[in-house]
Amino acid sequence: MPGILPAVVEVEGGDAALVAIVAAIALGCLGLAVMFRQQVLAAGEGTENMRRIAQAVQEGASAYLTRQFRTLAIFAAIAFFALMALPADETTTRIFRSVFFLVGAGFSGAIGYLGMSLAVRANLRVAAAAETEGRDAAMNIGLRTGAFVGMATVGLGLLGASVVVLAFQDEAPHVLEGFGFGAALLAMFMRVGGGIFTKAADVGADLVGKVEQNIPEDDPRNAATIADNVGDNVGDCAGMAADLFESYAVTLVAALILGSQAFGDAGLVFPLIVPAIGALSAAGGVFLTKPRAGENGLTTINRSFYVSAAVGAVASAIAAFVYLPGEWSDFGTGVEADLSPALFASGAVVIGIVLAAAILALTGYFTGTEYRPVKDVAETSLTGHATVILSGISVGLESAVYTALVIGAGVFGAALLAGGAVELALFAVALAGCGLLTTVGVIVAMDTFGPVSDNAQGIAEMSGDVSEGGAQILTELDAVGNTTKAITKGIAIATAVLAASALFASYTQSAFEEISNEDSFDLLGDFLVYDAKLIVGALLGAAVVFLFSGLAINAVGRAAGAVVYEVRRQFREIPGIMEGTGRPEYGRVVDIVTRDSLRELATPGILAILAPIAVGFGLGVGPLAGFLVGAIASGTLMAVFLANAGGAWDNAKKLVEDGHHGGKGSEAHAATVTGDTVGDPFKDTAGPSINPLIKVMNLVSLLIVGAIVSLSYGEDENDVVRILIAVAAAAGIAIAVYISKQRQSSMGDDVGSPTTATESA
Repeated sequence: MPGILPAVVEVEGGDAALVAIVAAIALGCLGLAVMFRQQVLAAGEGTENMRRIAQAVQEGASAYLTRQFRTLAIFAAIAFFALMALPADETTTRIFRSVFFLVGAGFSGAIGYLGMSLAVRANLRVAAAAETEGRDAAMNIGLRTGAFVGMATVGLGLLGASVVVLAFQDEAPHVLEGFGFGAALLAMFMRVGGGIFTKAADVGADLVGKVEQNIPEDDPRNAATIADNVGDNVGDCAGMAADLFESYAVTLVAALILGSQAFGDAGLVFPLIVPAIGALSAAGGVFLTKPRAGENGLTTINRSFYVSAAVGAVASAIAAFVYLPGEWSDFGTGVEADLSPALFASGAVVIGIVLAAAILALTGYFTGTEYRPVKDVAETSLTGHATVILSGISVGLESAVYTALVIGAGVFGAALLAGGAVELALFAVALAGCGLLTTVGVIVAMDTFGPVSDNAQGIAEMSGDVSEGGAQILTELDAVGNTTKAITKGIAIATAVLAASALFASYTQSAFEEISNEDSFDLLGDFLVYDAKLIVGALLGAAVVFLFSGLAINAVGRAAGAVVYEVRRQFREIPGIMEGTGRPEYGRVVDIVTRDSLRELATPGILAILAPIAVGFGLGVGPLAGFLVGAIASGTLMAVFLANAGGAWDNAKKLVEDGHHGGKGSEAHAATVTGDTVGDPFKDTAGPSINPLIKVMNLVSLLIVGAIVSLSYGEDENDVVRILIAVAAAAGIAIAVYISKQRQSSMGDDVGSPTTATESA
């Protein structure tokens, strides 16, 4: 098997000009983002009461993210110096790998913060527009908010990758490892922390408000309503935007690493051309997304996606035939396939785009209110809480199978294009990921539309300043937003699988290159599938996914419990809340979920970073490969199961609240609320957090493979140091999990105490 990179890769002349054009397109996307932001902020802000409520949400979201970034700065500093210690071919590469780790983390954080900062201003404007201008105007504001985040995501992702390629040439893939790792690490922490925040507030608000007090969602008498609205922004806006940005960055990293082997310098350029085309098609899709009279909002948004995807597919195929003409020998890499280079590249990209469309349709079927799965879950509410839970779990499990088949078909189809050439098969998977990236601008816009419309409905209900007609418009937009959020989660999972698969390919090639140079290397015993330790590694990889999911769900349960105690205390001790004459202490609930979410995000993060270190240094490079396979396979199924089960429960509740099976206040409604509260941490905390988890573990493995090999073989072999590193990593995981369990066991001390829940948070 050849090395991971050809001897010399130089991007110069026409190729350098193309990369410069990609950078210019990235800057153009950022310019469009600024324009969309200005359009949103130019809209009317509604009544004074609306502005007061929106201001509370803005302050809570900004305070949370500021505190979160201060916490994450510690992890970033540790990772920066750890990367400096890892081996690299050149000292300059080692330094700039760490520097661009900070750049990737900074870009990921910036996307999350900027998306949140506009979303908490757009929600007010959507609510006001629904009342004064109608549905189309309100929807347009929400779509333009999403377009801002989408254009910022593709702009920063392309800008970072293109600058590195121009500046570092053949070392660009190694420098980009740091860029991708920074984006993935920060996104994972933001996804976990934001997910814990939003679902702790949401679950706590529902359990006390809807179930115990029988008051509507977003009722201002519920002390958790502001925290719930804050959570929508720090979880779904900031968290998901950072997640999709890191998918963008990590997929580019893997494509550039593998592409340079197949196409030489062209392999560092073509993977940038494809998402650049996607950025342009996404911009066109945004401008084409104009609501039509009488048209369902989801139809409008889907039209934008399909038009953008179709244009991206055609343009990418044209680019392949223009940029990759001739034969394989023209690239001087010694790699060949039955298909011409242009057919190979265009086919792989189109497969990725088709995969995105298939995931959109499949996820929409299992989570949409108009389809049978959600209708069946809603119908089971007539027989109680348990049957709602069982039916939702069934939907999630079944949907995971079909989604895995679709993603597997995409990966297999891309690999078939290589005609048996292993190096090209790996690059084909990465190119399919690039094809899927052409839709990211629209996907991010779809996702952001969800929390903006949800918050708009909350502000309208809390203010009481929106008429019945305006409220009905916001209810419709909220239902559309629920489905778009579910769809974007499904596509985000697909991007994670393709990116992780390509990163895994990069890891195996790097490992093979490193250890094949050692005299003591045993091909069968150390790397190939005949080693039984590979099975152990695969089991450990799957186990990490289950443990990570359990920790995330437990964290929501603990934080939600503290919210329940606090909201109950306020109903009990503050006079006049139910009558509307007493004002709840919203800030106390925001403070509880802020402190709990920041405290709880450490354990899953430590697990993701230290688990591959423990396996790699403890068992070797082969078992670590098995570990990654186990994590990718189980992570795919688990993420889809959690996301779609939660989405089905959520929309089943919406169906009942729309008047089916007894409507609001009925026993059926109470049963679907139970399903929704169970599904909240499934779909908005644990499920989406698995996406960055599997990419972080693959990136950590790629970064440490050289150190593992140097301590395992040849002159630098040192089993004592290697085992000590593994033991220290395993001990770190055990201590973090133990501390987490201690917090869980002490939660019972808060029961019956009106103040301890807040103080202990």
